[in-house]
Amino acid sequence: MKTLRFTTTINCQNCVRAVTPVLNELAGTGHWQVDTASPQKVLTVESDSLTPQQVVAAVEEEGFEIKEA
Repeated sequence: MKTLRFTTTINCQNCVRAVTPVLNELAGTGHWQVDTASPQKVLTVESDSLTPQQVVAAVEEEGFEIKEA
């Protein structure tokens, strides 16, 4: 399984709730997390099949800024 890391503007629990459905569908429950305590608000996704572009597109679709770390 590969680990993808991104910096985001997902900065609170309400923001996490907003992206939860799309990330659960994309990566699966328990295969992603957002470190909202980090200044960079790091999103970590573990997957064998996802590309960084897929994750970026999904998070941007929910209205957040994201870039590969």
